[in-house]
Amino acid sequence: MRKKRKKVCLTAALFVMAGMAFADIAAQPISCAQDEDGQAVQTQTDRIDSGEECGLPVRWYAGDYGKKPVVRDQGKYGTCWALSAASAMEAALLPEDHIVFSADHLSLGNAFTANVEDGGDYLMLMAYLSSWQGPVTEEEDPYGDEYSPPGLEPAVHVQEVQVLEYGELEMIKEWLLEYGAVQTSLYMDRNTTSEKSPYYNQAESAYYYDGAEMQNHDVIILGWDDTYPASNFKTPPAQDGAFICQNTWGEAFGENGIFYVSYEDANVGNTVIAYSRIEDTDNYTRIYQTDACGWQGKQGYDDDTCWFANVYTAVSDEWLSAVGVYATAPQAWCEIYFVPDFAGPDSFGKKEFLQSYEMDAKGYYTLDLETPVALKEGERFAVVVKMTTPGEWNPVAVEYKSDEYTQNVTTEGKEGYLSQTGDYWQNTEEEFGTNVCLKAYTNEPLHSAESFG
Repeated sequence: MRKKRKKVCLTAALFVMAGMAFADIAAQPISCAQDEDGQAVQTQTDRIDSGEECGLPVRWYAGDYGKKPVVRDQGKYGTCWALSAASAMEAALLPEDHIVFSADHLSLGNAFTANVEDGGDYLMLMAYLSSWQGPVTEEEDPYGDEYSPPGLEPAVHVQEVQVLEYGELEMIKEWLLEYGAVQTSLYMDRNTTSEKSPYYNQAESAYYYDGAEMQNHDVIILGWDDTYPASNFKTPPAQDGAFICQNTWGEAFGENGIFYVSYEDANVGNTVIAYSRIEDTDNYTRIYQTDACGWQGKQGYDDDTCWFANVYTAVSDEWLSAVGVYATAPQAWCEIYFVPDFAGPDSFGKKEFLQSYEMDAKGYYTLDLETPVALKEGERFAVVVKMTTPGEWNPVAVEYKSDEYTQNVTTEGKEGYLSQTGDYWQNTEEEFGTNVCLKAYTNEPLHSAESFG
């Protein structure tokens, strides 16, 4: 008897493009201490402290702690999104490591069919980074020649990217303390920053846009100043306070590339991106994946919970060490399962629970397993996730041909599944033309002679 098919919903992921022609890493954040009079002061420590005990500082600037990245100039290209991402990652590693990442490779060396004039968004960034397409160094792929050499290897592995939407001021500050810099979007162009513009005070390098236009340009936030005078803006906002930002228009703009954006700007902080886990490239031996273009839409069963899985074949004796997933909404939580010797959908009945996780923000997460799972060379195995996004329907991130920039997507040779309850499973490639965004990270045995019995 044939089972009745469950209704599966596919929702496209719609995000604003940013362009002008269009954890490991936390740099010595602020924590509490006291001066000789017993008053709270701010010092640097190796531990992260959000400021809960002594309060967040009135002013904080990453440059004061050796975390100011190189100022970049996008020139005639729509690459503000790529330059800002490269700079934010650079700042995250400073001052211990200084790597200038290639924006050319971010915009041209990805799996999409966009060019340097088309702009980009955070879904493209997450897809590029999570699949280890990059980032590469500026030295390997210099900016501005409209060419990226093939075959370049990533200089680091970015294992986590968090996205905060319409975030509260205090949360953005805490992210800055923890990660050193974050990426955000403004409504900003050469006209809104001209001498005659009501939005930009060139003398004070102060920007405040209070109109209805949506964000179209990416910058990075390097700090804040609660006492920055409202009177410094051409059109004064209702309160003092500004983010300290770095633009992608070279050192001739603002104060050597630095400018101030009012807390009350219509777009600043509406989308905030933190590159919150950057590691050396020897963290895992191998990545198994089916989604080079990453999260393009959401699937599910008109519910906030859904099961999904990908099937892979182990290329050697190795350890399943971590699983990579997208949290398509904040406050998501998931359970991870494993299926050995996968032989078809009936094999899901022998799935083994591994761990559960909570994810505060939207984004891409690498979920490390406390106890790695042994894989034998040639073994077909399935990674299974039960994902819940409270209050948000259809929680599974999927890849498919969503627009002109995702024409390289293929379902050939891939095997992903969805299930409403974890019992009856539907093959996403065959039934919906989608690939499940679910990665597996492995490590090979320490000794070549080691094998799994």
